[in-house]
Amino acid sequence: MGTNEGDCRVVVVGAGAGGTLVATHLVTALSSRFRVELVDPAPTTGRGQAYSTTDERHLLNVPASGMSAFPRDPEHFLRWLRNHHDPKFQPHDFAPRAVFGRYVESLLTTATEFPGNARLVRRRAEVVDITGSGSGFVVDLSDGERLEARAVVLATSNRPGTAWAPAALAGDDRLVADPWTQPIPEVGDVLMLGSGLTMVDLAISADRPDRTIHVVSRTDAVPQPHVLPTTPPVPPPPGITRTQGLDALRSSLAAHVDETVGSTGDWRAAIDGLRPVTAQLWRGLSEADKRRFISEDARRWDVHRHRMAPATARRFDAIADGGRLQRHRGTLADVRPDAHALHVTLDDGTTLRVAAVVNCTGPVGSIAADPLLTRLAQTGLVRPGPAGLGIDTSDDGRILGTLPDTVPFLAVGSLRKGNMWESTAMPEIREQAYDVARVVSRSMHGESRRRPVDPYGLTLSAGADAADRYNDALGRLLRLQGGVEEGLAEAVAADEGFVQAHAALALLGHEWGANTHWAASLRAAHRAASERHLDDRESSFLDAVTTRLRSDEATGAAALLRHVRLFPRDALAVSVAVPTVAFGGLTSGSQTAELVESLGRSYGDDWWYAGQLAFVRQDQERWAEAEELSSYALSVEPASGHAVHARAHVFYETGDHTAGLAWLDEWIRTRGPEANHRSHFSWHAALHELMQDDVEAVRRRWRRELAPSVVSGSRVVVDSGALLWRGRVTGAWTEDLPVAEVREQAPAEWLTAPSTPFAAMHGAVLLAADGDASALTALAEQSARSQEAVFRDVVAPLCRGLVQVVEERWNAASATLTDVVRTMAQLGGSKAQREVVEDTLVHALAMAGRNAEAAAVLDERLSRRSSALDARRRAAVAGTLTRS
Repeated sequence: MGTNEGDCRVVVVGAGAGGTLVATHLVTALSSRFRVELVDPAPTTGRGQAYSTTDERHLLNVPASGMSAFPRDPEHFLRWLRNHHDPKFQPHDFAPRAVFGRYVESLLTTATEFPGNARLVRRRAEVVDITGSGSGFVVDLSDGERLEARAVVLATSNRPGTAWAPAALAGDDRLVADPWTQPIPEVGDVLMLGSGLTMVDLAISADRPDRTIHVVSRTDAVPQPHVLPTTPPVPPPPGITRTQGLDALRSSLAAHVDETVGSTGDWRAAIDGLRPVTAQLWRGLSEADKRRFISEDARRWDVHRHRMAPATARRFDAIADGGRLQRHRGTLADVRPDAHALHVTLDDGTTLRVAAVVNCTGPVGSIAADPLLTRLAQTGLVRPGPAGLGIDTSDDGRILGTLPDTVPFLAVGSLRKGNMWESTAMPEIREQAYDVARVVSRSMHGESRRRPVDPYGLTLSAGADAADRYNDALGRLLRLQGGVEEGLAEAVAADEGFVQAHAALALLGHEWGANTHWAASLRAAHRAASERHLDDRESSFLDAVTTRLRSDEATGAAALLRHVRLFPRDALAVSVAVPTVAFGGLTSGSQTAELVESLGRSYGDDWWYAGQLAFVRQDQERWAEAEELSSYALSVEPASGHAVHARAHVFYETGDHTAGLAWLDEWIRTRGPEANHRSHFSWHAALHELMQDDVEAVRRRWRRELAPSVVSGSRVVVDSGALLWRGRVTGAWTEDLPVAEVREQAPAEWLTAPSTPFAAMHGAVLLAADGDASALTALAEQSARSQEAVFRDVVAPLCRGLVQVVEERWNAASATLTDVVRTMAQLGGSKAQREVVEDTLVHALAMAGRNAEAAAVLDERLSRRSSALDARRRAAVAGTLTRS
């Protein structure tokens, strides 16, 4: 193209909400040497058809809390509403569409007010042609202007079509073909063809005391209403994205809705829970099934997915209840106009006399309905999308045609419906607008190739080889396999400027305590960041890691959790935030459940997420759900450590020790050698053997898989030491306990200055197994002085109770540990791990002769699950009771 203004110009075609948001991001991202041309013949900006209404009764069909224009600032629209519309506006309220249009326009206006930003030119003309020219484009406008540009973004909306209109009606000016630009007569009955959200809004506007509004549609289905308060989304059933064929998908979805109604009473939660997988479900259908869905299912989907605001539903119902609205199922068979009215005959023979026919059929999705797209299709710059909807695009919005993907030609909004199905609502539009603007901005700065991404689509600012090594390391982390830090080290060796990998090494080194060089990794990340243009997720991750590593525990945890809220698909950050077999995490108990459950809207039926959710479900004692989720995850990824962990707990807590042991042994044999925490899975297997009262099997497993010669680090405390103490207090394994070997290999800080209550519990148990009352007393005193309440209120009493056990002061120990057991959930870890404290209490009660109390604890446990060991202990206590 040569050196001219086109080298610094971006043309955005379409000034509706999508195009305006793209322009806003571009104006903000580019410097003043660039120009953004926003081209649309409409007199307004930021409104399009959806928000061009001036009737304040036309409300958004999504609450204000879901309508922010910025993906990383979900409350932005709500704050704007309170500042510019109504200071008392609530998150669950539904704002007028016109107000939202003003909001979108204001964003672009604000962006243009900063002198350092790119210049904006708003052209009120129509684009009639776009041609490739060298490494850029020539854009021809209806006013004769010709613009040279380096990048073009198509953000046009689909136009309403009237191919359904009989010839006599098509040429009559009483056909309101585009009701958002043409008036509806003030007098006389009207017929509205179509029964979607457009019809609902127009019926409210057109309602008159002396008028009947006739609504004609093939299905007679109108949008369902929202219900307040809303029911949280229910995640889709595991494996739904792997369903083969439309018929099987229908069956799965019907079952999902039925189960959700049974558990919540609200089908909406099921539909809303499908949002993260909708595009996957659509892409998984064959071309024939996509067309079948459009023909047979799309209307039913739309009326349930795109719902009316409650106030809108009340207004619409009032019109119908007042007898001013009549619904007809069918189509127009004939229209006979005369000077006074349109005489309409429906296909069932019904005749209606109306002043106008209003087109509410919605936009036509095919290329043929748009002159510009038709022209571009003829030249090969675009091609039809799947099922004939919109135009074909890649996942990042690049238009697929004759142009190479190094030339920035992209699309947002309804044009991408063929590839995504759901591509018109604000949650989709805002993500697309941001992502497309980012691609264009990079191309304007000379970056023509796509950046690599991680398994969840997050950008990696690195070379392809380094990105591959990073993704391999991330996969190992998600599967709970070894070699994670080694893989990240290989990634930074392949690309020294790989900020994400440096920061990940720093974070994992700090959290796991295995890498003493985490500070150097953090410094390397900052050095690299000063020389590389980062994605906003990468910048946020580096900021969060820096805060986590350079501040106090609470501040650091809050920073990382905030990053997870902003970027929930950052699986590496989530892995650190959620407690796992690695006994880390920034949350516990109900906080963990809330965090993991909130991620469902981002991960759908992803196998790794299913494993995480399975562990939450088993902790909630929802065994069947946990088994279903873990089995699904393992069917997709047999090495999924989180799913194995969850399933191991299900087997244990339901007392299925024989099956659980057999399954675990096979997994340990085939997949265990790669597992990063394989000793913990061996601990689970040993626990099954212990519950079966098979002491010899426990001893053999100890020597083979849990002895200090094969277990190192903190796991020797958590798995090896805890098992020895449990063997002692249950009377299963009391002689020749190799406690000294375990203590010799244990990290010193776990016994003297543990960083978490979980670590303190296990350190205390190992000290008790070694009979070290002095060290337990010191740990109790240190915990009592802690600023953290769990140390003071739970760990300190636990240590004192264990001192009393070591000193054989059984009554005192019984009283102390009884209180600890009531509050020990705060210690973290799993119920199976904390059970060692309960076992110690039973031992103390029995030794104190308080057999009825010991029996009660065992009875409660046996009522939940079978255990030969506990049954034997219960029988021993019962025998003592009988003799006394």
